[in-house]
Amino acid sequence: MSLAETAMPFSDIRNLVKAMPGPDAEALAAVRARDAQLTKPAGSLGKLEEIVEWYASWSGKGAPKITRPLVGIFATAHGVAEEGVSAFPSAVNRQMVDNFAAGGAAINQICRVNDIGLKVFDLAVDLPTPSITKQDAMDEPNCAATMAYGMEALAGGIDLICLGEMGIGNTTVAAAIYNALFGGEAEDWVGRGTGVDDEGLKRKADAVRTAVARLGGEKDPLEILRRIGGREIAAMAGLIIAARLQRVPLIVDGFVTTAAAAVVYAMDPKGLDHCLFAHVSAETAHKRALDVMGKEALFDFGMRLGEGSGGALAAGIVKAALETHAGMATFADAGVSEKS
Repeated sequence: MSLAETAMPFSDIRNLVKAMPGPDAEALAAVRARDAQLTKPAGSLGKLEEIVEWYASWSGKGAPKITRPLVGIFATAHGVAEEGVSAFPSAVNRQMVDNFAAGGAAINQICRVNDIGLKVFDLAVDLPTPSITKQDAMDEPNCAATMAYGMEALAGGIDLICLGEMGIGNTTVAAAIYNALFGGEAEDWVGRGTGVDDEGLKRKADAVRTAVARLGGEKDPLEILRRIGGREIAAMAGLIIAARLQRVPLIVDGFVTTAAAAVVYAMDPKGLDHCLFAHVSAETAHKRALDVMGKEALFDFGMRLGEGSGGALAAGIVKAALETHAGMATFADAGVSEKS
């Protein structure tokens, strides 16, 4: 099926956001009841207990178990990359997609050790969108269709999805989205990305400033997405919405994937409650974006690779939390005396 055949107008997407369900209270109560009987002091597993409650609430499973986790890498190309905003050329996009397929990337190793599936979604990786400094990245039909394409990533019974991305120049595009949605100056949102020097950093800030100025004060999140976003960010935003509708808990990786989450947040501040934010990127503006949205990441390892690498590590923690909850004996099972 082509992207054009899946097209829906933005009004349909807005209606989907309005229809997103809340947490499942019965599933949450079930895991809390079991946790109270496990052979440990109450609260002694800290964040792991919170993760089990999060997964149960948004999966609707009172006895939660993950059987089909997936990292989805959304790969595309950006015209703004030709303006010297990255330390790597756009040819790396196709080369890295091939590397994913060959099993040679960092994400392949992290997925393998954590028994997580990996799928790459090629969003016209050899056909860059126009440079956001000069013209809109997408028109409404193409942007909406790309979001719909992202929604289809949940096919096949996936029960935990991690966002990943690949696209030279996409930290510039993500910074522009943050700047347009959350305000401030261009310099507040740009970082060194793939390792640009001081001149490259200045070019990034200039590109973000020019792109946001083209919007003329536009505040509609979907319009911002289509005009200065990218295909991978549109697809991931669609996937975030679909995951909520289908009750699939979702893990957000780093700086670029969080830009997709920011679009959904701007549509509905509660629209990310089913999401776990994996890590704080070494791109310093990532922490700024998380703070604006009131989100706390699971860990900070100084990572800035992308690919879903932080998300896959977080998925391993989620799996461990659920296995601990399911596999521990209760006080009654083990014949262990409870607290008097």
